[in-house]
Order: sequence, then structure tokens, then C-alpha cells
Amino acid sequence: MFSTKPAERAGPFAGKVAIVTGSESGIGRETARALCQQGVAVVLNGRQPERLEHTRQTLAAEGFAVASCVADVTDYAACERLVATAIQHFGRLDILVTNASISQRAYFADMQPEVFRRVLDSNVYGSVYPLKAALPHLVQARGSVTFISSISALNGMPSGSAYCAGKAAVANLAHTLRLELAHTGIHFGVVHIGFTQNDADKRVLDAAGQPVLIAHRPPRWQKTQAQVAGIILQHIRRRRQRTVISALGRLIVLVHTYWPRLGDWVVLATIRRMRHFYE
Repeated sequence: MFSTKPAERAGPFAGKVAIVTGSESGIGRETARALCQQGVAVVLNGRQPERLEHTRQTLAAEGFAVASCVADVTDYAACERLVATAIQHFGRLDILVTNASISQRAYFADMQPEVFRRVLDSNVYGSVYPLKAALPHLVQARGSVTFISSISALNGMPSGSAYCAGKAAVANLAHTLRLELAHTGIHFGVVHIGFTQNDADKRVLDAAGQPVLIAHRPPRWQKTQAQVAGIILQHIRRRRQRTVISALGRLIVLVHTYWPRLGDWVVLATIRRMRHFYE
């Protein structure tokens, strides 16, 4: 689906075209909105047709240039269709934000192997395949790629083994591609997201692969989705290599670098506090 009514804005994003994966809801949706507000034409993506169409209609009603493509980003052929949507509707591609992923809350010893693989695939191939399909166009545009990672990739998180592994993998991938493709002028960056308010129906996978609702954290520990989207937008504008969102994340980076055992203690202490809150 397609709506055309570009925002009339001048600035570094004017006339650009972006794909934001996993943008039917949550942080992806708000990142798409933030880009649209700066004059970017955005291709929305998700796996749920009705929710994706609702998001497209909402942004179109706000006067933005948006298209949408239902695609599973762990399927390379689907990613080729996603990129083709951008080219067919807008004629170019400048920005790729790989936001789609699956979260899990289960201890490694309890997880079924296929569940671990499903989570890892969504977080790794869900970034690799869209980028691979988009790369020729991004080279032509000297564009920007932002992988959405997590602060849990910086020091690990009990009950999040597959998710943490996948988010750490894309951070290392960005570093590698930055070196391999330096001559292309493409920006490769990573945003490590901290605690963020979720949609009310946000679900994660349990040990058996069943989707379960997640508990809500105290508001003071979280940023809104719009706040996170604004930080992502600033990251892309400045073509930063890494952005760590939240004071806790920046603390983890510091202590993990110089005092790794202290870093583990910080994570475990934080989890104990959260567990006490939920109980």
C-alpha cells in the first residue's frame, strides 16, 4: 500500500527514503514517524497485515509519504520485495533501520533448541537479509544503516541468552562492515536501547516458544517510544557509530570495559530489584 504526500521540509533528511523494519508498532513505528516528520518517505514493514495497514493509514492521515510491505525479514526473498517496494514507490533508498526482532524471557537450560534458533534468526538474519538486499542502493546513495541493538548486548542478561547473543552479533557486524565497506561512504551504526515503554500487548517468547505478555516496569526506569525514536533520529543525522541509550547502559559500558566483574554485579543487582518490584 502507498500514500503520497511528502512533508514539505528542508534539512539533512529532505528528499530521503527510508526502510524501517518492524515498524508496524512500538519503537519502529515511532522511528518511522520521527523520520517522516523530517521529510523522509518511509517504507513500513511488519508481519501482521492489519496492524501494518493501520499504522500506514495513521501516518498517511498525518500527511506523510509512506508505503508498506508485509515481509518476514528472516526470509531473503521477502527482503528483496521490501527493498523493491522502496524503489518502486520512491525511486531510491537512503536509510535502513533494522528494528525487527523477537524477544524472549527464559533461562537457557529450559529453552527448546528451536526457540533459541528462532530468536537468534530474527535478531541476526533479520538485520543481515534486509541489508544484503538493500546494499546496492545504499552504496549508490552513500546511505545510512542503523542496527537496533540493546544494552543487554553489552554485558548479557540472565533469561535473555538468545536475544543478547543476537543483539551482540549485530553490533559486531556493524563494526566489521564499517571496516569492509569504508570505501563506499555508507554509515554503519548501532543503537543500544535501554528500558523503554512497550505497547500494552507486547509479547515475548517463553522457553517453549509461546508468546507471553511482559510485566510493566516502573515508569521512572523507562523512556517513551517517542523519546527513543528521537535519539535514533539524532544518531542517524550525526552518522554516529554507536549510541547507548540510558544511564544504566552507559554505566555498563564503562564498568564492563575496566571492571567486568563489577559490570556483572550491576546487572544482577538491577535484575534483583526488578524481580522484587514484580513480586
